[in-house]
Amino acid sequence: MTHLVTLTGHIMVPPDRLDDIRAALPDHIRATRAEPGCLSFDVVESTSIPGRFDVAERFTDAAAFRAHQTRAAGSDWGRISAGIPRDYVVTGLDD
Repeated sequence: MTHLVTLTGHIMVPPDRLDDIRAALPDHIRATRAEPGCLSFDVVESTSIPGRFDVAERFTDAAAFRAHQTRAAGSDWGRISAGIPRDYVVTGLDD
């Protein structure tokens, strides 16, 4: 039995890294949405909290989610966003 995996939360981007994150984000979103098993993937910059990007992801199952995590970690996005604080809640990984 497969379980839908969701991730919700945010990243807090330091001011000196905002330009790089904003520049890399469109390609990261495009690549993620094209992954097998990605149902939705949204990263939206907050208009009220400087540096905050709200994240919402949905994948068909744990395998698709883990494949995304692996791909993202080895991508330009992974390099550009390394070390940026993340506050995420993931559901659906525990069967």
